[in-house]
Amino acid sequence: MMPGSHALGHLETRLAGVVVAALKEAFDRDSRRLELEREQVEAERRRHERALRLELLRQAGDREIGRLRLVAAVAVASWIGTLFFSARLMDSGAGARVLLGGGWALLLGALAAAFLAQANVGVALGRIDETNVDQRRVEPGFAGILAPWLIVIGLAFIGVSVLIA
Repeated sequence: MMPGSHALGHLETRLAGVVVAALKEAFDRDSRRLELEREQVEAERRRHERALRLELLRQAGDREIGRLRLVAAVAVASWIGTLFFSARLMDSGAGARVLLGGGWALLLGALAAAFLAQANVGVALGRIDETNVDQRRVEPGFAGILAPWLIVIGLAFIGVSVLIA
């Protein structure tokens, strides 16, 4: 063996250790960077999903408000339409007049219920935020369910009053 070879071998061993440590540090840094990028991509995906759920809830609310406006318009149009029968029914018996008045009351109740349900949907849409998207739904409540039935029953009362007269 050469006289300086033992020291040279020790130097090579230390140099190899330094290279291995540098490579390990570079790999660790790259793996941390890749993990951070994965977390950012996952956070972006969750943000997009929340935004999509918010948009779907907003669209559902818009559709429900449109439906309730249609119900309110039908109630008003029905009430105005029955005014044409009122002159003919005023000369008839008390039963027809009572049924006509009851039908009008039901139509006005349907209008009020439709307005109340629109307010409920508006409040529900106003409460939707990004933190509680999963638990929120846009519903008109009992008033929204009741309004079309009040129209049907009110028109039935008015129809019976016309038949009686």
